[in-house]
Amino acid sequence: MTNREAQIFQWIMENPMISQEELAAKAGIARSSAAVHISNLMKKGYILGKGYVTSGPDYCAVIGSAGIDIGGAPEETLVEGESSAGRAIRSLGGTGRNIAHNLRLLGIGSKLITAIGDDDYARKIIENCEELGIDISNSLKTVRADTAIYLYITDEKGNRRLAVSDRRIYDNLTVNFMASRMELLNKARMVILDTNIPEETIALVCGKCKAPLFAAPVSAQSAGKLMEVLDKITLVVCSKSEAEVLSGIRIQDKDTLERAVDIIMEKGVKNVFVLTEKGVYCACYDEQFMQNKSNTAGQVSANGVADAFMAGVALGFMKHMSIRQMAKVGQAAAGITMEVEENINPQLCVPAVSERAKIEL
Repeated sequence: MTNREAQIFQWIMENPMISQEELAAKAGIARSSAAVHISNLMKKGYILGKGYVTSGPDYCAVIGSAGIDIGGAPEETLVEGESSAGRAIRSLGGTGRNIAHNLRLLGIGSKLITAIGDDDYARKIIENCEELGIDISNSLKTVRADTAIYLYITDEKGNRRLAVSDRRIYDNLTVNFMASRMELLNKARMVILDTNIPEETIALVCGKCKAPLFAAPVSAQSAGKLMEVLDKITLVVCSKSEAEVLSGIRIQDKDTLERAVDIIMEKGVKNVFVLTEKGVYCACYDEQFMQNKSNTAGQVSANGVADAFMAGVALGFMKHMSIRQMAKVGQAAAGITMEVEENINPQLCVPAVSERAKIEL
């Protein structure tokens, strides 16, 4: 679904009896153009017939990781080869699960497709999803591997220094398994996927899915899985190192950052957000700019920041915001998440994001 189709679909959902003339007037386009968009929505299955009966996608589908995060936060500067006094942090994690959790905190329906083992960690994930209202019924539960574990060490400022991810279980999210979930994906408001899943499964989803696709590369190592499907992706949120992989060039300064984003967009991505030390560099078809980082005086940890940013951007997209507004909402969600050690801040909510972003939501 394109941005314009999403906008028209929203108006139809609000008023199923709206005429093509009224839709055209609201969108500022010709009636014939409105008719084309309606025809496309019918072909994609969002409008079921005359009278604008809609299939009503009221959820976001998230495909990716769900596991346990175990971290270490030192009290003072880390010394290589030495033991550092600090705190051990355990929490539910996984990029996909984190995004789904943040979406629920922002009032967005979430269906999570992941792989978990038959162990205590899996039971904790299932119980938590049920408490949050995240639909995990379409996920894979398997005895072939243990539930994923992510080990990390931060510095004394909360910035991640080292990490090891045991994500072998996601190899079970095969093409055949995901093919059986395509109807669910096609009816979603949007689909967010992380690159913990196999490359061939990503190719299947991107090739078959009718809903807008958002991509979250989880590392520079796995970002390359997106190289052959960038033209199918509506939006990507990535780090500087991941942007280097997607563009094929090294980012050393503002000019090379701009060039890298240009290349990613030339490959077909419609909206690009690169998270940097200075803020987030944003780009769409008609503008590019750096949205400077807001005050980080209250930062406790950088854990989960990209996941919260993605959820905020998704909220903005669903409300048909401009890329500048989407970036502000994403930064507001990320800023709230920075204020706790864990990768999710339970205080994240629409009023808090609205106040911090200074945008009515």
